[in-house]
Amino acid sequence: MAAAGRLRRRVLLLAVPWRWRCSPRRGAAGCPPAGQVRAAFLRFFEERHGHRRLPSAPVRPRGDPRLLFVNAGMNQFKPIFLGTAHPRSELAQHRRVVNSQKCVRAGGKHNDLEDVGRDTYHHTFFEMLGNWSFGDYFKEEACSMAWELLTEVYEIPKDRLYVTYFAGDSSLGLSADEECRDVWLCLGVPASHVLPFPLKDNFWEMGDTGPCGPCTEIHYDHVGGGRNAAALVNQGSPDVVEIWNLVFMQYSREVEGNLLPLPQHHVDTGMGLERLVTVLQNKHSNYDTDLFTPILDAIHKGCGGPRYQGLVGDADVGHVNMAYRVVADHVRALCVCITDGIYPGFSGAELVLRRILRRAVRFCSEVLHAPPGLLASLVPTVVEVLGDAYPELTKNADQIMDVINENEAAFQSSLERGRRIIERTVQQMEPSTYFPAEVAWSLYGNLGFPLDLIDLILEEKGISLDSAAFNELALEDAKQKAGGPPAGQLEDTNTCLDVHSLAQLRSSNVPATDDSPKYAYTLGQHGRYEFSPCQATVLILYRDQSLQKEVGAGQRCGVILDRTNFYAEQGGQASDQGYMIHLGQQDILFPVQSVRLCGGYVIHEVTAVETLRAGDQVQLFVDEAQRLACMANHTATHLLNFALRHVLGDNTEQRGSHVTAEWLRFDFNTTGPVTVEQLQQVEQVVQDVIKRNEVVHTAEVPLMLARRVQGLRAVDEGYPDPVRIVSLGVPVESVLTCNSEAAMQTSVELCCGTHLLQTGAMEDLAIISERQLVKGISRVIAVTGSQAKQAREAGQCLAMEVDSVSLRMKERSASIPEMQNLSKEVGQLTKMVASTPVPQWQRKELQTILKVLQRTANTAIKKLEMQQAEEKAQSMLAKHCNQPVIIDTVPADSLSILMKVVNQLCDKSPGTSVLLLSPQASGEVLCACQVSKHYVCSCCLAEDSGLSPALQESAH
Repeated sequence: MAAAGRLRRRVLLLAVPWRWRCSPRRGAAGCPPAGQVRAAFLRFFEERHGHRRLPSAPVRPRGDPRLLFVNAGMNQFKPIFLGTAHPRSELAQHRRVVNSQKCVRAGGKHNDLEDVGRDTYHHTFFEMLGNWSFGDYFKEEACSMAWELLTEVYEIPKDRLYVTYFAGDSSLGLSADEECRDVWLCLGVPASHVLPFPLKDNFWEMGDTGPCGPCTEIHYDHVGGGRNAAALVNQGSPDVVEIWNLVFMQYSREVEGNLLPLPQHHVDTGMGLERLVTVLQNKHSNYDTDLFTPILDAIHKGCGGPRYQGLVGDADVGHVNMAYRVVADHVRALCVCITDGIYPGFSGAELVLRRILRRAVRFCSEVLHAPPGLLASLVPTVVEVLGDAYPELTKNADQIMDVINENEAAFQSSLERGRRIIERTVQQMEPSTYFPAEVAWSLYGNLGFPLDLIDLILEEKGISLDSAAFNELALEDAKQKAGGPPAGQLEDTNTCLDVHSLAQLRSSNVPATDDSPKYAYTLGQHGRYEFSPCQATVLILYRDQSLQKEVGAGQRCGVILDRTNFYAEQGGQASDQGYMIHLGQQDILFPVQSVRLCGGYVIHEVTAVETLRAGDQVQLFVDEAQRLACMANHTATHLLNFALRHVLGDNTEQRGSHVTAEWLRFDFNTTGPVTVEQLQQVEQVVQDVIKRNEVVHTAEVPLMLARRVQGLRAVDEGYPDPVRIVSLGVPVESVLTCNSEAAMQTSVELCCGTHLLQTGAMEDLAIISERQLVKGISRVIAVTGSQAKQAREAGQCLAMEVDSVSLRMKERSASIPEMQNLSKEVGQLTKMVASTPVPQWQRKELQTILKVLQRTANTAIKKLEMQQAEEKAQSMLAKHCNQPVIIDTVPADSLSILMKVVNQLCDKSPGTSVLLLSPQASGEVLCACQVSKHYVCSCCLAEDSGLSPALQESAH
């Protein structure tokens, strides 16, 4: 039996077609390219150990508002670790998984941005190779697979590898992970290479709460030569680096800080591709591998300066090598983020990306002295390096270059403004003082001026920034943005099941909630929707993170039923509201405030008006008006998605949506603002489908079959299997037919939401807002039904008022007060048009007209004032003929007119000084004056000679 096992092992080893040896004795030519290293990792786990290979998730996190970017391979698997994945979803079916995940660590808890370039191993973007076990294998198998891959497939010398394990923590009552240690010893790792480390090094946690556990790390000694480098492990030595971390998730950190054993054990491993390739290509720096050298070569070609030499610290004179590393790293991050829908902007991940771009541009221009456009010119090289692994980069190359170029141009303008502000501030400063923190913070926050550039400019001038005051401003800003505990945290205690409660439900064989009755509605007589009440049994109650059999009156809790007709918030659609009653007790209502789905269980948030117990029979009633409005807006969202693609092109893709009873919001990628004509066309496409009163077809089909539908619209979500298809006007059977193009001509989407049965009930759709969130992403807000009708009526009323003003403006009143009143009316209308819900295409049209009217009114007022001023000036000159000083009163409607009269008098009589007063009906007196140049010159001469102007006159 053992011999057969050894034979099978040998056959499997031969199944890997490439074998290399990476040792100091071999040159670069004998080492594998990065693409081959990545492919070997994926194939090893997929073909040899039965893992399912998954594509990388986008770096924009899905369903996790706490994260700016996906920063680890495990992010997309959080619902599995937390037990919240829907039991019918693809995610819940995973047991063994492998992938190469795109990761960005810049901003938030894991922030490497300011370290990038200073050394040879920090990055903003990197690739995380990982294998996972979800309740399948554990420590022995995970360590064995890792050792086999490193030493037998990659052929890394065993004497260069060191492994660490958790040494235990008495304060938490955790003993040393001797099981892990013994696994390594059994694999043949010498005891001198198996090292214990404390909590901070070898205990991994997802966050302040949640799944966690001990980890074991594999470190590589770049020097080798038979030495024992154990003392350098985890000491920050560049010669001994961690290459792989294997996390054993076996605990859950509770809110109180204590640890509880997880009901199911998981394995989560992560190995940075860049570090692994550095080892296998016999390099000491990640930037010397073929993941970076083509980009560094392209930078050299683009800037024409000295070549990259890999220098750091004081040896890097002028920071030229640091600049190479910054630009090479940052352009990779920009390419990946922009491709995945994150664009430079003003908040969150978009703000961080703006800083990455601007930091790269600054190093290009300030240090490398490269011409504008160098950064964007590197995109084809990045695509060449990474495009095979991530084909979406190839598809979006042109868009990436456009976004980079546009943002670079904007930043260059901001840099010039920032330098001028710094220069002006320095000139106004007293000697030996700190540069004001308020000015530095404004430059940093408002103009996006890099902080290190502020320090550099001030250093050149021998001035220091008031860092303490600046840090206080940064801390205050962070507190304001945090705004206390995360939204929804308090409610989560009753509506979001914790991992232990989920495990308890499953171990007790509590079935997932049957929520199919949410689709049980029909069109009755006269076209009215009829929603049938649903009878259900209370299975369990949830309060303060524990499952309970009974909840008393006045207490808020989560109610889990065997079945429900309530829609739980998901897929961008708000949850239903309504009430439940005890069966047979019509007079006592339990209001349902919200509904959430967690691990297949639907939790109804209820405040008990009397005691609720497991086993109670209840009847459920949804708020029909709210549900119907959500249905109309959700169907409208699908129609809007189709119409936007129809009008703007097939490259238009959904980036997010939200549906409530009041309105719908839809985000999509675009190359620029949507024009008035395009908005009208989009509305017309939707209205045509509404008028045809198309049938909304739905059906549940296997997920794999659904994904074959040509033209299918699907967002980056985890869908259940089977999945629900929603098709407008075309039966689902038709769109599933092989080679059918029916889905190209209508809206076909994967969707679990509730929809109208026919489009006619939508009545109308009006887009009442359209704006760009960031460059390349637009957001529209639309309303349907009576709200759309009201928006159109409001638009018509405003259009009539604008026409009225326009007509009166054409009459060209000769009165300044009348024209000023018209100008004020235009200003008031401008505010009303901006704030009133009206069709967006009409808002844009009216705003264009109002801008023209405002300019016309202003021009007319100025012309009338000039005419009036000229008439008054002529009258004053006739009254005060040839006098050197004119002091008088004159009627004038405004200070502007009075000043114009003064200017006219001085122009017509250059030697005259003028002071005019104009009493007003309010009791105020306006005053305007101007001294002649002749008098000013006389004063200057007098001052030089020590005589007064009057004595000088007499001297002449």
